[in-house]
Amino acid sequence: MLVHIPALLDSKQLAHFRRQLDADNAPWVDGRVTAGHQGIHVKQNQQIAEGSALAIELGHVVLAALERHPLFISAALPHRVYPPMFNRYQSGMHFGSHVDGSVRLLPDTGEKIRTDLSATLFLAPPDSYDGGELLIEDTYGTQTVKLAAGDMILYPASSLHRVSPVTRGTRLACFFWVQSMVRDDGQRTLLFDLDNAIQQLTATQADEAARTRLTGCYHNLLRMWSEV
Repeated sequence: MLVHIPALLDSKQLAHFRRQLDADNAPWVDGRVTAGHQGIHVKQNQQIAEGSALAIELGHVVLAALERHPLFISAALPHRVYPPMFNRYQSGMHFGSHVDGSVRLLPDTGEKIRTDLSATLFLAPPDSYDGGELLIEDTYGTQTVKLAAGDMILYPASSLHRVSPVTRGTRLACFFWVQSMVRDDGQRTLLFDLDNAIQQLTATQADEAARTRLTGCYHNLLRMWSEV
């Protein structure tokens, strides 16, 4: 399931992010420092040093925005979120086909987090750079994603995906992983569809008793499938 999360960050937040990331003293490092065995051979980009003051500051803004966004909560059913990271692709940079690692260690505690979902939050306007599309392979073929600044795409971390070479400008993005309360993508999709249907029925003031029963079904399925 691919879910487009619109307007996670507003224009003021985006302007602040770009000022900080474009600053001369921004701690950019080779993106391969956090690549796994597969990614290190196909990854060519830069990222803000993990654990740096800038990464922590901007990451807190992203996490706060996620907590307030009902579409993200409905789609991801988050249990744990890996601290957001930030990358940039300049001319000639790309990230070849890969699958994200299944388990990562949280940088502060060393605790393990299962990566059920991957997320890319676009920070640069799409007309400010050429190339840099996120290409995700799913059962319907290859999906091409290049969103407005402030928008985010959420997709299964098990997906084969890549970032096409940038040929002009700079692609800025935030990326992270989510451990969901429901690890199975098919079950999450059913719950997401059911939640959306309940919200639509509520908005149209459909039969209250039927809505109550459907809401009960949603929570009973979540109770059955969740791992918390």
